[in-house]
Amino acid sequence: MSFAMALTIAIGCAALTAAVLFALLHTGLAGVLALDLPNERSLHSRAVPRSGGLAIVVVAMLPALWLGGQARMLGVMALLLMAVSAIDDRLGLPVVVRLIAHSIVSITAVLLIHGASPFWIAALLVVVIVWSINAYNFMDGSDGMAGGMAVIGFGAYALGAAQGEHNSLAMVATAIAGSALGFLAFNFPPARLFMGDSGSAPLGFLAGTLGVLGWQGGAWTGWFPVLVFSTFLVDASMTLGYRLARGERVWVAHKEHLYQRMVAGGVGHTRTALVAYGVMTASAGLALALEHAREGTAIVTMIWLAGCAFLHHYWIRRLNR
Repeated sequence: MSFAMALTIAIGCAALTAAVLFALLHTGLAGVLALDLPNERSLHSRAVPRSGGLAIVVVAMLPALWLGGQARMLGVMALLLMAVSAIDDRLGLPVVVRLIAHSIVSITAVLLIHGASPFWIAALLVVVIVWSINAYNFMDGSDGMAGGMAVIGFGAYALGAAQGEHNSLAMVATAIAGSALGFLAFNFPPARLFMGDSGSAPLGFLAGTLGVLGWQGGAWTGWFPVLVFSTFLVDASMTLGYRLARGERVWVAHKEHLYQRMVAGGVGHTRTALVAYGVMTASAGLALALEHAREGTAIVTMIWLAGCAFLHHYWIRRLNR
C-alpha cells in the first residue's frame, strides 16, 4: 500500500467519522442513543453522550467489508459486537450476556484465522482475544485515553503490515486509526463525547484479532501486538490482579486503574492522556524497530513489560500515599 493511499484512507475515515459525530452531537441524537450519567465511579461531573463508538466502528469497517475474505468476516463480527455493546450502553446487559457475546465472536475469529488445531493454541487465542476486548474496555475511562490508544496502536499495525507488503491488513488498520482520530477531535479533554462499549469492545476485539491475523500471515512476530498495546495490557492486567488478590468482585466498575488514579489525584485528563500517548508511542516504536531484526524480540518484550509493570506498581504506591 502506497503512502498516498494510506494517507487518503486515514484522512477520509477521520473526516467521515468526524462529520457523523458532529451531526449526532448537534442533532442531540448522540445523547438519545446512549448517555453516560456521572456516578461515584466516574471521572466526569456532567452527563456526556457515549455513542461515539458507533461512528468509529461503522466507518472503520468500510474498507474491511469492501476487501472481502477474512477482512470482511472480521468486519462483520466487529459490527455485531458493536451492536450488542450499543444495547449494553443504552439499556445495560448482564455480565454473563456480554461475556457470551465476547466469547462467540472470539471463537469464530480464531476458527476463521487459525483453525481448531491444535486445540490448546486455539483455546489460548480465544482467551487472548476475550481479554483484549475487556482490557480495552477497562481503559476507556478517561478523556482521550482509548481514542488515542487506537490511533497509535492501529497506526503501528498499519506501518508493520505495510513494511511486509500485507496491504489488506495495512488498509484495515489504517482505516481504524483514521476513524479513531476523527473521534479524538470530540473526545480529547475536555471530552464532548465518549465512545462507550460500542467502541471499546470492537476496538479491543480488532486489536486482538488483527494481531493474530498478522502473526498467522507472517506480517509480524507474535510479540509485536503485545508490545504495541503493552501500555493498556499492563495496567488492565495488574489492576485486575490487585483486585483478585483482595477478593473483590472484578466485574464491578471501579476507579483503581493507574490512569484513573492519576486523573483523580490531580494530574488531570490532559496530562494523563499525553503521558499514556508518550509511553504507547515508545512501545509502538520499539515494536516496529524490533521487527526489522526479529532476533531477541521475545526477550526485549518481556523486559519492556517487566519495566512497565514495575513503573505501574511504583506509581500506584506513590498515588496511594
